[in-house]
Amino acid sequence: MNQQVLDYIVSYAIPLTTVGLGVIMGWIFKKFIHHRIKKLTERTEWKGDDVIFEAIESHIVLWFFLVALNIASTDIPFLNTVYHNYISKIIISILILSITLAASKIGVGLLNYWAEKQGTNLPSTTIFINLARIVIVSVGVLVILQSLGVSITPLLTAFGVGGLAVSLALKDTLSDFFAGLHILLSQKVKPGDFVELDTGYMGYIQNITWRHTTLMERTNNIVTVPNAKISAAIVKNYDKGDPSFSIRVPVGVSYDSDLDHVIKVTEDVAQSVIKDVDGAKKDSTPVVRCFQFGPSSVDLKVYFSGEKYGDQHPIIDVFVRRLHKRYQSENIEIPFPIRTLIHKNKEV
Repeated sequence: MNQQVLDYIVSYAIPLTTVGLGVIMGWIFKKFIHHRIKKLTERTEWKGDDVIFEAIESHIVLWFFLVALNIASTDIPFLNTVYHNYISKIIISILILSITLAASKIGVGLLNYWAEKQGTNLPSTTIFINLARIVIVSVGVLVILQSLGVSITPLLTAFGVGGLAVSLALKDTLSDFFAGLHILLSQKVKPGDFVELDTGYMGYIQNITWRHTTLMERTNNIVTVPNAKISAAIVKNYDKGDPSFSIRVPVGVSYDSDLDHVIKVTEDVAQSVIKDVDGAKKDSTPVVRCFQFGPSSVDLKVYFSGEKYGDQHPIIDVFVRRLHKRYQSENIEIPFPIRTLIHKNKEV
């Protein structure tokens, strides 16, 4: 009797010990080996290895546990070959699902890293992120079904026929989807660009999703435009190529003013704006030119450069305020239009 109890305990102790050792080995691997390798990868210039090690970190112990459980299931006394095969398939399916989730995280992370190197804000463009996740998870599900003994050939055939029907029903949606891909790959516009559409809308590109592009106007209004219309539209991209631009501000002074003094004062103010205001191009030199005799003033134009077109209004605001204050302190008159009216009385 005692021998039977001992044999019973030993028969269950072996698989339990195997599972326990698997968990311990997984914890040791994660705590020491993985942690040290991760520290080494943080010193490398390529950040892709950081993405990979961060993605698998939360799955390591589970992987060791599942492998140990699969091995231990062969030593469980009451399980025959048939039940063991079922349990083994379930364990392998869970393992594949975990690997799929880690691979999805790695794919998204590498896409984000690539986008940062290319100078684009791909995390905001959810179209690539969602597409990568759908592809990786779909492949993982097909592998799981295949491991469970389910034939995926009929599924692929059904998906093909169903996909054709869906594509006909969702023609406009698919048009927006592929137009979004074209916009992203061609970099016609990208998040952060200040653009003007042929419809008259102007603003910053906020996001490019699988169906539409969102545009924020300078009044903080959000404009949503289908991707197909963006792809076909005439778009003026102020940030494409060299995003710097020339700011031109007209100024009028009295005919009694000393123009040399006016030009010097105006250049000083423009130079202070370039130095102090964010968005002004720091290495630029302001230029002041007299260009015409106006009806009540000598008209000048002030030119200086900004970093981006969308930043011009704060720069102009600061410049006009400072110039008005400086003109007042220098007794430089800014005239207002004067009109002489002649009234003739009709003789009765």
